[in-house]
Amino acid sequence: MFYVFLLLVAALGALVYLAFFMSQVPGAKEERLGQLEPLPPHLGKWLKVDTNPDEKRIREERHLLGESNGFGGSKLLLQVRYRDPISKEIVEIMPEERIRRKRIRP
Repeated sequence: MFYVFLLLVAALGALVYLAFFMSQVPGAKEERLGQLEPLPPHLGKWLKVDTNPDEKRIREERHLLGESNGFGGSKLLLQVRYRDPISKEIVEIMPEERIRRKRIRP
């Protein structure tokens, strides 16, 4: 029973070491897991998106790079809002959506 406990403590220590190593050593995560796909070109700018001609609103989207929370890195967020085409007032704001960036391996 003591050996099982000893193996669990060793495995936990190795996992903590790897997590710390991947987050603190520059390039370690990219080398082992691959690089993240590139960010959208118009980061932080509102862009009009073509929608159905039947729809009575104008859809605008923007991508934002959220704050880093330590180990996880920064988050890519998508914000969507709808405008009235005549008065140009914002009619509806959708909740933020987190976009998961994929890793690209060489």
